[in-house]
Amino acid sequence: MKPILVIMAAGMGSRYGGLKQIDPVDDEGDKIIDFSLFDAKRAGFEKAVFIIKKENEELFRECVTDRIGNAMQIEFAYQELNDIPSGFSVPEERVKPWGTAHAVYAARKAVGDAPFAVINADDYYGVEAFRKLFDFLSTHEDDEKYRYAMVGYRLGNTLTENGSVSRGCCETDADGFLTDIVERTKIIRTDDGAAYTEDDGATYTPISPDSIVSMNFWGFTPSFIKELDAALVNFFTEKVPGNPLKAECYLPMEVDRLLKGKKATVNVLTSSDKWFGVTYKEDKPVVQAKIKALKDAGVYPKNLW
Repeated sequence: MKPILVIMAAGMGSRYGGLKQIDPVDDEGDKIIDFSLFDAKRAGFEKAVFIIKKENEELFRECVTDRIGNAMQIEFAYQELNDIPSGFSVPEERVKPWGTAHAVYAARKAVGDAPFAVINADDYYGVEAFRKLFDFLSTHEDDEKYRYAMVGYRLGNTLTENGSVSRGCCETDADGFLTDIVERTKIIRTDDGAAYTEDDGATYTPISPDSIVSMNFWGFTPSFIKELDAALVNFFTEKVPGNPLKAECYLPMEVDRLLKGKKATVNVLTSSDKWFGVTYKEDKPVVQAKIKALKDAGVYPKNLW
């Protein structure tokens, strides 16, 4: 089956101050997600599944579906707090979503038995990245192991001057396969490069800006959906009781679990494109300048749709 693009767009962007997924970044009204859809379309993707909150569907239809017309098939999936494995319940006063792994789980019916790529709605990944991942998904299948992929980016190119970011920090072997991935939820830019904290800023550990990180641009076979069932049961059994209001199930953590269990391999695909995104409101002018430069260079037409 032809690969599907899955777009995580359910987060409200608390650090940004609103729905950054539908905030225009140029004079033509294009959003970052428009560029991802445009790149995905020319790479070969024909269907995109948006994971959103149900109450935002009308906004996304107006700002995305109506805008691109018939250029791609668009479907919506809803990340809801009560969409959890049977036998568990939502803790009282919980309002925070369950994390990126749960977001992909919410798209299970829309994905079906197709291979699929996963991206964030508010990140720019680049033309080459979409082509490489589409080609991988079109030519690889599971055999004795699950055969997954991700597009890796240099950490130093993914940091902001305006606060901390979360990144999946990766290690690879000589053949370019992922061997380890650790989710660092608070990484900052420093005078020497970068550093992360695990104690709310009391101490910081240096990390090389040349490190490869995941920006949640993954490629999965349908087997990953099945694995998410077991992952969420484990998450609600072991993690939620100790942190009922804030515990999250992250995609990198579940990929790492499969790696450690020798059940999967992950090809780390590199791209010469530069990632950029809008974590904070103050990031927007930088993104606008980069988008303008790409259009001026002819990478994108003035009007995408």
